Amino acid sequence: MDNSKIGHHISGQFNKELEDVRNKVLTMGGLVEQQIELAVTAFSTGDLEMAELVIKQDNQVDALEMAIDQECMQILALRQPAAFDLRLLITVIKVINELERVGDMAERIAEMAIQLSSADNNKHDQYYELEHMAELVQEMLHGALDVFARMNIEDVTAITGLDENVDREYGSIIRQLITRMMEDPRNITRMLDVLWIARSLERIGDHACNVCEHLIYMVKGEDVRHLTQEELEKKMKE
Repeated sequence: MDNSKIGHHISGQFNKELEDVRNKVLTMGGLVEQQIELAVTAFSTGDLEMAELVIKQDNQVDALEMAIDQECMQILALRQPAAFDLRLLITVIKVINELERVGDMAERIAEMAIQLSSADNNKHDQYYELEHMAELVQEMLHGALDVFARMNIEDVTAITGLDENVDREYGSIIRQLITRMMEDPRNITRMLDVLWIARSLERIGDHACNVCEHLIYMVKGEDVRHLTQEELEKKMKE
């Protein structure tokens, strides 16, 4: 499936409205992706200005969510869309909620980066596992947004399949943090902050999976929430 689903209405204005909504979602997605990248970099380098920028950007993300949501509601009320158009608008409303929550996770990482910068003396090289985990979730989110841009769901199972890797990384990081806390109780506060970062990254991966599930509903009209990865792969082959 591709963008040909959009642009075949008698009303040119309706076509324009739908395309405008899609473009705004992609703009919001790009901003959220930037938030994640900057937040992780701020953590890795101890760059406080970069962390503050991420926190400020959250206001832009929130504003976009509200604007897109309102635009969708207006289209639903005035156009009374059906079939794919209705699913598109419902999906957009759900996707922007997922993106807003990803932005919140990025903001939390930035806040923890600021907190750790003063306590850690910039010794972030010991957390390279987190950086790899961040790369995985960024790949997942970027892939999900690409699926939305192309309206082609062929790659969704490859994206959701990465979540197992993220969960493994998360489990490994937790074990390492617990070990460090046991070795020296003075590490507990700092390690708990790092744990919050790991948890935020893990949640970003979950939100990327949720976006993929919403997109399957948009294209196929099927609710695939709560399916296992194996069940999802089987469903996609049908």
